[in-house]
Amino acid sequence: MAREIERKFLVGSDAWRSDVETSRHIVQAYVALDINTTVRVRISDGRKARLTVKFGLSRMVRDEFEYEIPLEDARQMVSANRDRLVEKTRYHVRHEGFVWEVDEYAGALAGLVIAEVEMQSEEDAPALPTWLGREVTGDGAWSNARLAVNGLPVEAQV
Repeated sequence: MAREIERKFLVGSDAWRSDVETSRHIVQAYVALDINTTVRVRISDGRKARLTVKFGLSRMVRDEFEYEIPLEDARQMVSANRDRLVEKTRYHVRHEGFVWEVDEYAGALAGLVIAEVEMQSEEDAPALPTWLGREVTGDGAWSNARLAVNGLPVEAQV
């Protein structure tokens, strides 16, 4: 089991693009979800698949269990859950000792860009890049699971 400790932000500009180190295409579908638990299947670059179970503990911390699964199984799970799907490209951007994951969404969420930084503890204080917008850590409306089910939050649709 791993503990995920992260902060999440909307992205305010494209200035991060010049610092991209790697990227991968992700398709993920939510097999099951409730208020504090999600089960998702993720296919990365059409080649690797993982099943992930997350349990919410606080605004910033979650327990995470992740397992590699056969690609064909993942494809079937994605197909069965097309109404709870997120498609995005994830970019890795290093900034002052931390690696930021910048997700640029496609499909119904096209135009949305969110950045997350994983930390070792809740006390970590990563330097915030200038290209970040509003912090949405702990705001469930911006979780991938809720975006997959509900689409963009109303405040983003104005």
